[in-house]
Amino acid sequence: MARIKNIELPNEKHVCIGLTAIYGIGRSLAKTICENAGVPIDRKVKDLTDEDIQALRKEIDKYTVEGDLRRDVQMNIKEKMEINSYQGVRHKRGLPVRGQRTSRNAKTRKGKGKVVANKKKAGK
Repeated sequence: MARIKNIELPNEKHVCIGLTAIYGIGRSLAKTICENAGVPIDRKVKDLTDEDIQALRKEIDKYTVEGDLRRDVQMNIKEKMEINSYQGVRHKRGLPVRGQRTSRNAKTRKGKGKVVANKKKAGK
């Protein structure tokens, strides 16, 4: 069972795919890490030796991943919200940030419909 950066890598997957379980590591970066560490990409995680795991850890320490990366991203968002940039305002309102249309399909970012004000029914 390989544990890197407090993340359990899935045993039945190839090393290249298993490394993507770590926040901040995608497919291309995982391939680069494997090549630099000298670990074959097609080896399963359960077949890694202790030396392989140490080499992967040493190589991953060169990059900003997991907690540090999450903190950096959240601080960047918070800073944009404080200076009231366009993206910061969109984050505050829970709307799409990167220019997507809202009239058609922004449900995942907007969430459930928000009530603007409680209006009394006229006529009664």
